[in-house]
Amino acid sequence: MMAFNIVRFKIKPGMEKAFLDAHDNVAADWTGLRHASIIQTCDGRYCIVAEWESMDALAACRPQMIATLDRFRDTLEDLGGGLGVTDPVAGPVVLALK
Repeated sequence: MMAFNIVRFKIKPGMEKAFLDAHDNVAADWTGLRHASIIQTCDGRYCIVAEWESMDALAACRPQMIATLDRFRDTLEDLGGGLGVTDPVAGPVVLALK
């Protein structure tokens, strides 16, 4: 069953290019990834939305996702509220609308 993960980030001023560039090879590095997009939600705030073949594929790729995060971790600001520098959620698709 298809799955998605979404991760929210706050980028330090002037570090947007480094943040985006760190994702250049995710299509090759993240096995089981169907599609991913990075969206800018407002100034300095971004989310990555990724579609996966399954929750198992997503879980198996976590080491590669963490390795990618480690390439740009220094570009991130703490989100506050005890979250740290990322706010990730993931789960299986329970209803595909279109």
